[in-house]
Amino acid sequence: MFKLSRDTLLHFTTLIFIALFSYGTEARLHYPNSISEPPSSSFSQSQPPSISPNPNDPTQSLSPSPCQDLDQEVVHDVRNYGAVGDGITDDTDAFKTAWDSACNNEEEDNNTVSVLLVPFGFTFVIHSTIFTGPCRSYQYFQVDGTIVPRDGPESWPSGFNKRQWLVFYRIKGMALIGNGVIDGRGQKWWDLPCKPHRNVNKTSTALTGPCESPAALRFFMSSNLSIKGLTIQNSPQFHMTFDGCHEVHINSLRLTSPPSSPNTDGIHIENSNTVEIHNSVISNGDDCVSIGTGSYNIDIRNLTCGPGGHGISIGSLGNQNSRACVSNVTVRDSFIKFSDNGVRIKTWQGGSGSVSGVTFDNIQMDTVRNPIIIDQYYCTNKNCPNKTNAVFVNDILYQSVKGTYDRRSPPMHFGCSNSVPCVNLTLSDIELVPSKGVMVVDPFCWNAYGVVDEFSVPSISCLKSDLSTLLLGDLSGECGVR
Repeated sequence: MFKLSRDTLLHFTTLIFIALFSYGTEARLHYPNSISEPPSSSFSQSQPPSISPNPNDPTQSLSPSPCQDLDQEVVHDVRNYGAVGDGITDDTDAFKTAWDSACNNEEEDNNTVSVLLVPFGFTFVIHSTIFTGPCRSYQYFQVDGTIVPRDGPESWPSGFNKRQWLVFYRIKGMALIGNGVIDGRGQKWWDLPCKPHRNVNKTSTALTGPCESPAALRFFMSSNLSIKGLTIQNSPQFHMTFDGCHEVHINSLRLTSPPSSPNTDGIHIENSNTVEIHNSVISNGDDCVSIGTGSYNIDIRNLTCGPGGHGISIGSLGNQNSRACVSNVTVRDSFIKFSDNGVRIKTWQGGSGSVSGVTFDNIQMDTVRNPIIIDQYYCTNKNCPNKTNAVFVNDILYQSVKGTYDRRSPPMHFGCSNSVPCVNLTLSDIELVPSKGVMVVDPFCWNAYGVVDEFSVPSISCLKSDLSTLLLGDLSGECGVR
């Protein structure tokens, strides 16, 4: 029988110890600074307890942090900073203090991840607040409970901005995640006399009076953002806006407000690029997604819009003779139901700039009034004068757009400028039929040039095909090439 000497056995044991130590050290490496994906956190989302916590129970009001590995992450439960979460007490100061602590992250190792935790089972009241960066480390803002503002314009604190509620400014790396709810309590804002809210004002003309209403969430001049899993509902105005942002990843969101709620766009993007909106559901009273000027490299996939709302819109662009540029937008594998519009490009007369490089691919429609629409005569009242300038619409692909439409409007409407035609429109595998009846409504075209690659329903014969229009590239030169 083979026997090991004492020296050999000690040497072998030392080698095993070194190997295990090396493995343990490697497992403690900090998260890399990734732009495309947030660092993964070992801190799991807080789970609902079997019995909802009682805010008045002192044994539950300040639960210890579940964080175990402070070398990699630090959890900042807002209750530990004084937040009550009873749905009545204003917890703004506690949230601000928790944010400042998480953002400053005074741990010696700046590669740690900070988690600001909004725990399940509590409702926190916050007034208009700006969470400012940049922070010393990547931030997790984890909402598993409910966040609400004060209820209505009359209770909004004096001196605070009524156009915004929760603002994230100059953030360089953050994940807003969780299973919780951000509820804007919009009803009293929608019912302001200035709003054309059909359940209150029985006339088509809005009355005068204060009309400022806040967007629920605003991201301004920020980058490397991930927003996932939340429900955002009943915003007084837009639910989420991104202005001057870069590298935004939105996934698995649910945004809801009543179909009659005015100006409650789901997600508005402006002066931003490299934005992904995936696997989400939006049901509201205005545009499901609206893409404004200065936006490019936008990817929308597996999005459900409706019931209600105005579909997915590029625009409106060119208002008050302004210059607008939008390019490289893709919308695919999405479903739009019971909506006023499907996929829309809308521009004002008198504007300049261009919309180019847009693809709508594999879009399913269910009882949509205007499934495909380009409207270069967009106007919110009846007094818009005719103008010769227009935003140039070029290189738009509609592929595999199918479903049913409301027969009150044509299934396709290409209303292009008299002086600046829409060119390089391509339609392929289109199949749109009435949701009721059998009479098919013909598409509408005005000064629109393009081709139909495959047999379509209904037949599209109104597009012009004069190849000389392909030489109009100089009209798009104002915006350059991305």
